[in-house]
Amino acid sequence: MLKSRFLAIPTAIAIGLAAGTVQARTEIQNKGSDTLVNVAQAWAEQYGKINPDVAVAVSGGGSGTGIAAMINGTVDIANASRKMKEKEIKQAEEHGQHPVEHVVGYDALAVYLHKDNPAKSMTLADLAKIYGRGGGAENWKDLGITVPGCDSGEIVVVSRQNNSGTYAYFQEAVLGEKGKYRMGTLDMHGSKDVVDLVEKTPCAIGYSGLAYATEHLTKVCVSKEKGQPCVEPTEVTAFDGTYPIARPLLMYTNGEPQGAVKAYMDWIMSDVGQCIVAKEGYAPVKKVECK
Repeated sequence: MLKSRFLAIPTAIAIGLAAGTVQARTEIQNKGSDTLVNVAQAWAEQYGKINPDVAVAVSGGGSGTGIAAMINGTVDIANASRKMKEKEIKQAEEHGQHPVEHVVGYDALAVYLHKDNPAKSMTLADLAKIYGRGGGAENWKDLGITVPGCDSGEIVVVSRQNNSGTYAYFQEAVLGEKGKYRMGTLDMHGSKDVVDLVEKTPCAIGYSGLAYATEHLTKVCVSKEKGQPCVEPTEVTAFDGTYPIARPLLMYTNGEPQGAVKAYMDWIMSDVGQCIVAKEGYAPVKKVECK
C-alpha cells in the first residue's frame, strides 16, 4: 500500500536532521498483468526521474495476482489485461475495497506461428478448432496446412496459465463465454515464454500481447468469419477495435485515486505517459504526437 520511507544514507540523514530538511519518499505499490509489466516498469522509471519523491514498485505475476492484491488491499494500483469479474468486485467490497477501472491503453492480442509455418491468416473458428475442447483440429492437416520441420504434424498448442488476464480474454474472445480450452495445452507463465517457445517450435501456435512480437515469428491475420477480410494485429487496429482480438489494458485503484496515486495516474494519461505506451508496442488511449 501507499507508504512513506526514508531512503537517504546515514550521513545524509544526520546532515538533513541538523538542517531540518529530511523528506520521506512515497512508494506506490503496482502489481499484476504480465502484458502490462514492461510498460508499467517504463512508466515507473521515467516518473522517478521527473518526481524523485515518489517511487513506483512494479511487479508482475498475472492479472489474477494484481486483482487478488486489490481485493486484499495490499496494492495501490492493480494492472489487468481483463476486466474484474463481478464476484471479484464483490469480494473486494467485502474487504472494504472499491475498485475503480482505468483504461490506460489498448492491445492487439496476437496469434503467433513459427516462421516456417505457411499459414498467414485464420478465422476465429479456426482458432476455436485448435484451442477449444473438442474443437477437432489436432493436426495441422486438419486445417489443410503442412508445416516444414513439423514431422509429426501435431499442433503444439501454447497457452497461458489460468491466472493470466490474457488467458481469460482469449478464452472469451475465441471460445465464447462458456467455451473451455482443450486438454494438453502448454501453459506458459509469462507472455515472453509463449513467443520464445513458438519461435523454437515449428509445430507450435501461441497467443500473446502485440508488444512481444519478434521478426522471427509470423503474426496471424485474423478474420471474424470465413469470407470476411482478415485484419492484421497492429496498434491502429487495436485502437479502432477492428482487430477481432483487441482488448483494453486496465489499471484498478481503490476508489478514485487521490494524492500521489492520482498524480501518477494523471501523468500516465498525459501525452508523455501515453507516448511510453506507444513506444512499448501498445496503442495509446488517444492520439498523441511522440518524438
